[in-house]
Amino acid sequence: MDGTRRVLVAADKFKGSLTAVEVAERVTAGLRRVVPDVLVEALPVADGGDGTVAAAVAAGFERREVRVAGPLGDEVTAAYALRGDTAVVEMAEASGLQRLPEDVLAPLTSSTYGSGELLRAALDAGARTIVFGVGGSATTDGGAGMLAALGARFLDADGEPVAPGGGGLAGLASADLSGLDPRLSDVELVLASDVDNPLTGPKGAPAVYGPQKGASPDDVTALDAALAHFAKVLEQTEGVGARAAEYAASPGAGAAGGIGFGAMLLGARFRPGIEVMLDVLGFAPALERADLVITGEGSLDEQTLHGKAPAGVAAAARAAGKEVVAVCGRLALPAETLGRAGIRRAYPLTDVEPDVAKCIADAGPILERVAEAVARDFVA
Repeated sequence: MDGTRRVLVAADKFKGSLTAVEVAERVTAGLRRVVPDVLVEALPVADGGDGTVAAAVAAGFERREVRVAGPLGDEVTAAYALRGDTAVVEMAEASGLQRLPEDVLAPLTSSTYGSGELLRAALDAGARTIVFGVGGSATTDGGAGMLAALGARFLDADGEPVAPGGGGLAGLASADLSGLDPRLSDVELVLASDVDNPLTGPKGAPAVYGPQKGASPDDVTALDAALAHFAKVLEQTEGVGARAAEYAASPGAGAAGGIGFGAMLLGARFRPGIEVMLDVLGFAPALERADLVITGEGSLDEQTLHGKAPAGVAAAARAAGKEVVAVCGRLALPAETLGRAGIRRAYPLTDVEPDVAKCIADAGPILERVAEAVARDFVA
């Protein structure tokens, strides 16, 4: 083998500045400015949240678009990714915060109905394995909307469908899951998430994530009670029973406003999102070809260590004996913590440009300069 260094760029997006694909492009440009003949393989990654479909498409999946209901019921164009009989579905495409009108938050009424329509589109396309990436949701409805789109019925005391959103579940009198799409029983559904919260309680979906979706303290209390009631009604529902309480307490049930709970009712298996995505994207063979791995995301902080993409990439690379460095917008972890995570060194944009606002506005060119530093230290 020749002495040319082979670099694998496996970074997530810099949220609000660069997509994962753009991060890889900018890092590659910076590396090549210092070492023109460096061999770079780009594998944009995601952890199940927003950007997951884009990462799959960059890895060779086909992008498919479909019209579905947004979180407030208006139609939106959402995408999923398909390769062979494997689909990657990202709930944020249909039910994410970015689907709400500007300056509008609707914590009590936002619905996951469109996410169910996306899953149905993947079934229509012949998917037998569906990786369901959840995160970035506008919703806290326990996945009730998603289940309704797939054939479940949730009725009030008058036999009418309950109002959409988590708030509507307070009026739930009965549930019927017998009409769920029968194709679901023949599909492997993998719930890909980077959170392990239960459905309700102090660490549940409303308490932990409700406020960032606009929920007031009173809304959080109402949503928590509504989701607990939802689970209780499902305990009395034929074909579910005691499993409802088990699922509600399970890690991941509270993901994306409780859609994890709904997915478990469909038979989904919960796995850390980055682990699933590395498998789906073909990370292992790419890692084998690399001498150096560059990972990263917008902010390297305590959250990174809890199942975010850079931590997953670094763990896999360390297990394979590969050296890892990271690029990021801002760095909030000391060197020894990075080292324990398997990251040799991190290069924040703020090392080049101390003004954070400029880093966000001009992230691309600054990232290229950061990559030049990486090239001088680890590639040249």
